[in-house]
Amino acid sequence: MFDLFGRGPKSHYAPDELKKRLPPGQSLTEKWPVLHYGPVPHRRLEDWDFRIWGLVEQPVRWTWDEFMAMPKISLTRDISCVTRWTRFDLNFEGVPFKEVMKAVKLKPNAKFVMIHAENGFTTNLPLADLLRDDVIFAHKAEGHELELEHGWPLRLVVPHLYFWKSAKWVRGLEFMAEDAPGFWEEAGYHMRGDPWKEERYGW
Repeated sequence: MFDLFGRGPKSHYAPDELKKRLPPGQSLTEKWPVLHYGPVPHRRLEDWDFRIWGLVEQPVRWTWDEFMAMPKISLTRDISCVTRWTRFDLNFEGVPFKEVMKAVKLKPNAKFVMIHAENGFTTNLPLADLLRDDVIFAHKAEGHELELEHGWPLRLVVPHLYFWKSAKWVRGLEFMAEDAPGFWEEAGYHMRGDPWKEERYGW
């Protein structure tokens, strides 16, 4: 029996495993709640592109076909939302962030990144957090194309941070010398968002 968030009895997992995997203040779910601000965008893949600009030697642009031609990986990770749910073992497939960076020559003072997505949404991240091996631009989850509500055609996945940092409908990266708040960060959310430190809000 599950509640409306799909939470089941914690006895499904040994206490030691829960202690190791479930961040403080979180509840386990077997579903993937849909949470976002504003309308779900609709865009044809023929009109889609992905851009990189800011502190780079040369701006870069890919069409959908060009982006999807890059090498991809599959990985399974736990994800945690700032609204206090965590889901274990969600599988994603997509292009690693490090693979995208092979086409980019950064300027020496590029230390932070503003993630740009549809509807003007932004979120900020230190470059060091994006350079982890398990940060990807995902186009599939659980073996299927992303549902539109979960970010189709492409979303960033940064599994070690609260999931608002994993921007849906991602369209570009702006490299910066100094950190700056994105959409939710301007509204009071934490600038980094580590679930294990409960970095939910900035105050």
